[in-house]
Amino acid sequence: MPSPPTRPTDFVSILQQIWWRVDAALDLEMIRWSAMLGALEALEAGTTAIVDHHESPNAIDGSLSVIAAACAEVGVRVSAAYGVTDRHGPDGARRGLAENERYLRAGGRGMVGVHAAFTCSNETLTAAAGLAADLGVGVHIHVGEGLADADAGVRLRPLARSDWLLAHCVHLDQPLEGTIAHNPRSNMNNSVGYAQPARRDNVVVLGTDGMGGDMLEEFRLAYARLREDDVLAEPTLPWEWLGNGARLFAEAASDVVVWDHDHADDAWWMAFTTGVRAREVSVGGLKVLEGGVSTRVDAAEVRAKAAEQASRLFARL
Repeated sequence: MPSPPTRPTDFVSILQQIWWRVDAALDLEMIRWSAMLGALEALEAGTTAIVDHHESPNAIDGSLSVIAAACAEVGVRVSAAYGVTDRHGPDGARRGLAENERYLRAGGRGMVGVHAAFTCSNETLTAAAGLAADLGVGVHIHVGEGLADADAGVRLRPLARSDWLLAHCVHLDQPLEGTIAHNPRSNMNNSVGYAQPARRDNVVVLGTDGMGGDMLEEFRLAYARLREDDVLAEPTLPWEWLGNGARLFAEAASDVVVWDHDHADDAWWMAFTTGVRAREVSVGGLKVLEGGVSTRVDAAEVRAKAAEQASRLFARL
């Protein structure tokens, strides 16, 4: 993307000058090929299930179905959510809630998404929590990612439930019910600090916050950050966080990944071995990767189409 209009100096200005501008420039065609490329790259890295938190304020309606269809075409499982926010006024929040409800009632797999407490009114947070309860799903929300959201714990504690997915929790100042998604690479990229997930009582899973789909690489970085914080830490703990992802996709436990390395089940070995790739992948009994190549889509075409959409996005920005 082109350089932002002004140089970001803190978390909120990074959001304003980079990520929120990208979100606002998206249309459904960009979303389709972005999702397909992300799913393909995840598959090539041996990732068979994706939990996605999406925002496209000028292309809300139908966006979750576009993402789900793109992932299905590649052969990767997905749980999708639209990040509701009041940044675009009451109508924007209403449309975000409506997209979550439409997608879930139509049989889509996912959660009710919320951007973050600091960009939502209490009324919107309550509405999202109520919708999730009505639909029997959890809420996927960014929590305490930056200091601007430092009061998230106070605001969310009356609402949070055990089926919620709490992303980041870098500056969360009190316990909340739910699973914590630790995103070390994203946290470093946005310079928000270290979340210290080992100090939480919650179940912890690893995520990327959209920065790629190579979960083995995320595990290595999670271990490096943990070790930086605690020199006695061992890679077995972030390896456990990696494995906990199956709690969000129980059926993914039956997916089969054949790696190009003999020790891909050893936490100590994998913590110091880079470049491990999937050779074969079967999802739900169907082979979707063979010889490191997708059996469902033309990888070269996907990358070419995604590059075209990236150029369109660049031009809009």
